[in-house]
Amino acid sequence: MRLFHRHRRLRPARATTFSSSSSTASTTSLTPPDPSTLSLLVSRQHWSQLKTLISASAAAAATTPADAAVSFLRILLDSASTSSVTARRFSRWSRSHYRCPRAFDLPLHCRLLLALVADKLYSDLRSELHYLVRYGPHSAVSILHTLAVSAEPSRRRHGSLSILADMLVLALVKNTRTSAAIEVFHRARDFGYRLSVLSCNPLLSSLIREEKFDAVEAVYKDMIRGRTAPNLITFNTVINGFCKQGKLRRAGDLMEDMKSWGFSPSVITYNTLIDGCCKKGGAGKMYKADALLRQMVDANIHPNVVTFNTLIDGSCKDGNSSSAMRFFQEMKRQELSPSVVTYNTLINGLSCEGKLNEALELLKEMEQLNLAPNVVTYNTIINGFCKKEMMAEAKGMLDVIMGKNLLPNVITYNTLIDGHCRAGMMEDAMELKQLMLEKGISHNVSTFSCLINGFCKKGDMKSVVELLDEMREKNVRPDIVIYNMLIRALCKEGELTKAVKLLDETVEVGLKPTHVTYNTLIDAFCVKGNLRAALNMRARMERGGKRANVVTYNAFIEYFCGRGKMEEANEFLNEMLEKGLVPNRVTYNMIKEEMIERGYVPSIDGHLCNNAA
Repeated sequence: MRLFHRHRRLRPARATTFSSSSSTASTTSLTPPDPSTLSLLVSRQHWSQLKTLISASAAAAATTPADAAVSFLRILLDSASTSSVTARRFSRWSRSHYRCPRAFDLPLHCRLLLALVADKLYSDLRSELHYLVRYGPHSAVSILHTLAVSAEPSRRRHGSLSILADMLVLALVKNTRTSAAIEVFHRARDFGYRLSVLSCNPLLSSLIREEKFDAVEAVYKDMIRGRTAPNLITFNTVINGFCKQGKLRRAGDLMEDMKSWGFSPSVITYNTLIDGCCKKGGAGKMYKADALLRQMVDANIHPNVVTFNTLIDGSCKDGNSSSAMRFFQEMKRQELSPSVVTYNTLINGLSCEGKLNEALELLKEMEQLNLAPNVVTYNTIINGFCKKEMMAEAKGMLDVIMGKNLLPNVITYNTLIDGHCRAGMMEDAMELKQLMLEKGISHNVSTFSCLINGFCKKGDMKSVVELLDEMREKNVRPDIVIYNMLIRALCKEGELTKAVKLLDETVEVGLKPTHVTYNTLIDAFCVKGNLRAALNMRARMERGGKRANVVTYNAFIEYFCGRGKMEEANEFLNEMLEKGLVPNRVTYNMIKEEMIERGYVPSIDGHLCNNAA
């Protein structure tokens, strides 16, 4: 019985020679080290003796110890009696000890990789590839080429190279070098490699995470054309990519395509599509998601907790907590156990709609089921109290949280501060800000945003300036939300020149103005009666990549209606409709009160009636 694993022995490559001379005081003669001696020293980890040998060899050859170490590695790889484990162990030690670029000698490193893959030492192989990819100066394609040149024909036939190519792609993906991984994917076939889904699927997932959706499609199409046969994970991954782009029709078509490849959609497939509908489905998104649920059940695929959590979350974000509760009841009817995430989502949805009593009932139900509410649960309850301006109850939740051995976090305090600011209780809000510091919680940009908004509404610009100074001292950079608040406050005071300068500043500090930024200024100019400045601001907005939206058009329509210029107001209304924008409640109220009730019937060719329907 063999006690030790027998590793494949390495075939000798070309002979390695050392310079030798006579043994005199001025010159040193050194016989090349014996491979078996080297192997023994490495296996016994006699690194000090190896270091002595390397130093002596370097002195004899008038070279550096690092170069001598590379020569020793070549001797080990050239010897048929050396195992790949020994060669790798020496390679790792020499790289660590000498820290020299020559440790990246690519042909030598590739010989080591080929030896490891031949011995099926995949864990060691992964480590070596990770090292080469992360620290080596070589391009991924040069690694492919050198491997192909170094490999024996028999290894090409037995697929060793393809395994190496797969693992190289994986190493690149894990080191977030996706561009290099794509290059290897496209060039692999040129060198005789055949990649598998083991590397292609992680590459697709990485590209989706980085939102490189064009590259996802390119890799997927190449796989379909015969480069690499896809599997169920491939289809699910690409469907997820299409859903994240909002290309739900393409995602649905792909689900049909997978059937032609012999794959049946799984619960993950449907969950991905349902999630896409809930997040990117637009108008009628929950109807589409519900239709997918029915299709899923008809296909005898059982929804799981993830399915229902997704539908509940989508319904809550759609402002339809009643629908969310129906999904919740159906979930329990199917004997699926709701998780803390399920309850948190529902409690948040109910709280946002002001259904606080129902939210508190769910909190009790959680506790009865021994599902421990977490700080997220209590934060949503606090938000519910704040929306109803029940500030004493909201603040009392701090004691409840700490009584449950939980720690309030920055979101807890920011929610409370925001609630007090909206209720006009600025002194209480500032006390909470101080309490945060006493509890060891640092203020973030949202903390200051809530307070600045509160003081701006009060017209207390002195306190706003003090908060901005504090932000500067604490190195907390204002975000675009804070700039929007300041611009709105300046516009309210009629300081439009200062407001425009603040807009210029947002660009200078690297922030991107939003629709809110521009629309605030456009509306202020319209109120001031400066139509030219308002139109110039709209042009600037569009140059900045923001198209005029419904709020923009409402500002101009109101401007012309207020001056009795109904034809001009009607032109802007028609332009808005022609651009496919849907009028909102403000638009309809202006049409009714400012136009129709004053005896002017807008000419809109039936657009308004269709949208109203």
